[in-house]
Amino acid sequence: MLPRIVLTLAQLGIGWAYAGPVRGLLPISLGPLDIFLLAVIMAVLVWLLGHLGGLVLRDTPTPSAATLTACFVLAVAGAALTLIPQVQHTLSALLKGGVPTRAYPLVGAVIGYLVRR
Repeated sequence: MLPRIVLTLAQLGIGWAYAGPVRGLLPISLGPLDIFLLAVIMAVLVWLLGHLGGLVLRDTPTPSAATLTACFVLAVAGAALTLIPQVQHTLSALLKGGVPTRAYPLVGAVIGYLVRR
């Protein structure tokens, strides 16, 4: 149980820290839909960290291609939530400080990983 918690925290931290710089290396710009490109990057980062965790951490299985698909689908779904203003207003009212836009695809990718591990 502890290795999975460590892996999930590592996926959240590294996904948050490195998705932006990796996005900066790509010469593509989608304008307001750039969050979807960030979602794909986050899904791949979460999946790759799952592979690395499967090699390094004990009792942690390596993810399959279905896990990558689940990460991708839920990250894109999280990115799609950022296009709905009512969702952002509701969450900012509930959490008092709001939720950063790039947190939606990251949380979606990590949930997709946890669902299909």
